[in-house]
Amino acid sequence: MADRYIDVSGLRIRYRDSGGPGLPIVLSHGIAGSLELWSAQLADLGGTHRIIAWDAPNHGLSGLTGKTEDWESYARWLLAFADALRLDQFIAAGNSMGGALSLRVAGLAPGRVKGVVLANSASLGREVFPAFRMMTLPFLGEVMNKPSQKGVDLMLSAIVKDKGCVSGDLYDDLLRNQFKKGGATAFLATLRATTNVFGQRKSAWAPSHKLLSTLDVPMLILHGRQDAVLPLKHSEEAARLARNATLIVLEDCGHTPQIEKPEAVNKALHDFMTRISAAQAA
Repeated sequence: MADRYIDVSGLRIRYRDSGGPGLPIVLSHGIAGSLELWSAQLADLGGTHRIIAWDAPNHGLSGLTGKTEDWESYARWLLAFADALRLDQFIAAGNSMGGALSLRVAGLAPGRVKGVVLANSASLGREVFPAFRMMTLPFLGEVMNKPSQKGVDLMLSAIVKDKGCVSGDLYDDLLRNQFKKGGATAFLATLRATTNVFGQRKSAWAPSHKLLSTLDVPMLILHGRQDAVLPLKHSEEAARLARNATLIVLEDCGHTPQIEKPEAVNKALHDFMTRISAAQAA
């Protein structure tokens, strides 16, 4: 599937669009990631659904904003991206950071976002991978965040239970992301804006809890039981807070279920999108 580019508020954004039928779903990746993390969903669901994956600003092959971004500002970029594509209605789905953006964009545009998918979502509680906490410290963060192949290997050790699920092409894409000019600086700025040495900031996760309890929109919550970055209890609490949520726990799976358990994730997404489309038709 070919890359496309679009101007969003003066910034060049890369995306892929399957052009399939029905209500579109916009897929957002995790911090330091890119749209290639959703390749299995684009390939397997793109013929029966309209699947759109994008590189958030400061990520992948999209442009740099030149300022510190947090979940709220990235959610505004996501909404601006949907505006640029003229998506009157859509489902917002995301993994890790992308989950935080998807939840917030539903709060920004409740009439347009018809469903939310949170896959091992960030910003649902305080606990987070210890290395992320250490990287928020002055000087130490800059040393730990220096781009390197070792950095990619360490990242993969955290986000997947079994590295065997990572193809050579995806590894190369993650390596490209690691060495993106300006990317490491943008990553560290966002990390420090949303996390400190004690964990995810309350200013990051408390708004998520409020949105979960107030938004009247169907939600699908996925979480790999063996996630080393964010604990399963965050998603369990999110499912309890939400008005209309389905929680699916994926066994033998880490932080990125869309690449670790693509068949299970694709079935869950297909069923969720089909259910929402049927409800709209009725």
